[in-house]
Parts: sequence; C-alpha cells; structure tokens
Amino acid sequence: MRILILTQYFPPETGAPQNRLYALATRLQQKGVEIVVLTALPNYPQMEIYEAYRGKKYVYEEIGGLPVHRSGIYVSTNRSIISRLRNYFSFVYSSYWAGRKIKGPFDYVFCESPPLFLGITARLLARRMKAGMIFNVSDLWPESAERLGLVTNSLMLGMARKLEEHLYRHSALITGQTKGIVADILGRFPNKKVYWLPNGADIQGGFIPELSGTPWRKENGFTADDFIFMYAGIIGHAQGLEVILKAAARIKDRKNIKFVIVGSGPEKEKLQNLKITLDLDQVHFVDAVTKKDMPSVIAGTDVALIPLRKLDLFKGAIPSKLFENLIMKKPLLLGVEGEAKELFIHEAKAGLAFVPEDDQDLAAKALEMAHNRAMVNSMGENGYHYVYTHFNRDLLTDQFLVYLNETVNTK
Repeated sequence: MRILILTQYFPPETGAPQNRLYALATRLQQKGVEIVVLTALPNYPQMEIYEAYRGKKYVYEEIGGLPVHRSGIYVSTNRSIISRLRNYFSFVYSSYWAGRKIKGPFDYVFCESPPLFLGITARLLARRMKAGMIFNVSDLWPESAERLGLVTNSLMLGMARKLEEHLYRHSALITGQTKGIVADILGRFPNKKVYWLPNGADIQGGFIPELSGTPWRKENGFTADDFIFMYAGIIGHAQGLEVILKAAARIKDRKNIKFVIVGSGPEKEKLQNLKITLDLDQVHFVDAVTKKDMPSVIAGTDVALIPLRKLDLFKGAIPSKLFENLIMKKPLLLGVEGEAKELFIHEAKAGLAFVPEDDQDLAAKALEMAHNRAMVNSMGENGYHYVYTHFNRDLLTDQFLVYLNETVNTK
C-alpha cells in the first residue's frame, strides 16, 4: 500500500498535528506501508521560514526515514484574515504543482484538515493519481472559525461550507480525531465511511524514571517545595489562558503554588502585560522548547493545566497535550467540557476538572491538588495506565491499518 500524506504542518515544526502525523507516518511505514509526505517549508509557530529553508521554493529531504517533499508557502506575522488566506492558498497552489511531480501510483491521498482549503489540492491530486482521498478532520472547519469569531464574513463562510460538503462527499474515507467530530460528520453524511482516528501516546517515549531527578526546577528557579501547574502549547485565543492568571491572583498568598506557561503565540504579550497588572510573581512564562526537551520539562512539574474557552464547539475536543503529560504520570487540571472530561476525568480518574473560563473554580481545584500530593500521585498513575491501555499509538496504528486493508480490498 502507498499513501501520500498531504499536510501544511510537519516536523521539524513543533505542535500537535506535526507530532501526531509524524507518529502515524513512521508507524505505518514500519508496518510495510510506503509513505510519502508532501508538506510546506517549515515556519510554524513563528510564521517565519526556518533559516535552513529560506530562499527556496522546493526542498526534498528525509526525516526519520520518511521521504518528505516541501513546497513554498507565504508567511507573515500579520494575523488578519487576508494574511491567513494568503498563507493557506499559497500552499494549496504550490503543493498541487509539487505533488504532480511525485511519481504514483498511490492507494490514498491522506489530507490533514484544517486548513480546509488544502482539500482542494488533495482532491485534484487524488483524481490525477487515481487514489482514494482520506480526509482527516482534526477540527471542524468552518464551524470552529465561525464560533471563535475568526471568520465573520457570511459569503466566505457559505463558500467554506460548500467546499467542506464537497470534500466530504468525494472522500473515500473521512477520519475524525474525536468521537464528537465523527458523530457530527455522520449526522450530516450518514452514508459516508467515517472512522475514529484519535491522537495517542508514544508509549516507547513515555514514562522515563530517570527524568524524575531533572534539573529543570533548579535551572528555572523553582524549589522542591513548589507545586507547579504547567500549561504548554500555543498561547492563542481558543485556550483562554487569562483564566490562569486570574486564578493565580485569587491565591497569590500561596507562594509555593506556581503557574508556568510554556510556549508562544498571538496572545502571549497580552498575558504578560496582565501578569504585570495583577502583580503575579507566581506566574512564569517560559519560551517554547523542542519535542526532545519536553519530557524533562514535564518531569519537573506536578500537574498539567489544560484550559479551553467555554464553547459548545470544544465539547468534542481532546487536547493532544494531555497524552504527553499522562504518559509521564502527570495528572490533569482540565478546563474542558464534554468528551475529554468524560474520558480522562470521570472514566480514567486522571485528574480534576474546573468549569472553563471560571477562575474561581480553577483556583479552588488548584488548592485542592496542592494540598494533597498523595491524591495527585494516584491520579498520575491512573492516567498513565489508562492511556497505555486505550491510547497506545502502536495499537491505534495497527487497528487503522487493518481497516485500511479491508477498505482497499473492497473499494
């Protein structure tokens, strides 16, 4: 079987889709599937082409044994809708012409969405290569863009909905990252093949006992008595991270309780200014680290703090960062309703949940966890065993490959 993976995001960039797609691609390749990746020149999240790729329109390289074709993309730190559309469509255009030069045949073109518009390239390449299109939906778009207020133009939203419908109808298979996404698509397209392809944990790169003595705390000015809640990821609008600072202000007399925000993004400067306004010594901002260094950072903290805004849209969301924390035996303080809360708080008993955007509830739950380290350790163990059993990437890949082989044989 040959699969062309088409995605705007891929390592050496860091981020949820990059890590997830790389893990899937390498595992499928290990199982005997021939994988080829078509992606953009790396630029995310800084929105600057990485130095080694600057001035180039096309690059071929191998990453982890995977053949990777890279085509040009327009990037800008300007976050206007026009700039974002130029970013998306520049890669739609360049990836199509780069894809035409990749020798077929392929059984499938596997397209990562969002961005939804990349489905245009996937559809054209799949037709050219006489391959089935697998449309992998990690976020419902344009629904999410509309509810977050990122796109308000009714004409643009209408066109995006028509494109979404067209791509779903012409997909050989639609894969959804969460059960909520799968249910939504099946509700609108009951006759389509829709498969739940969740994110998972790299068990081989999971809990590393020797990291328990990490120097990360000392290097960053923390003591053994500090109780550290850490958010690591994109500092964006959807996360609603101001709730962390407002909660910290409520318990600022508890000097040993620390809140660490690791990463970069469009909301970072605003949050740093809010820290100054609220005079919060116990809130610390740390620059983004590489995937390789992340386990050492996680090992030096106590609880993974994962918020999202209080929107019905996010009730089907499962933030990928919870897997890398649970596999390191770090429990969750989860500000996400719906599927993630049901699976990882109620079923797995891997942490506590607070009401999204409710800083008073977040502060109360933070105090509860800081006061009971035995409970926190038990939740960490629960989370590790739950992820090991239900979200092992090796197992998920095996199951997906069985499904694909059955689909290939019956298409």
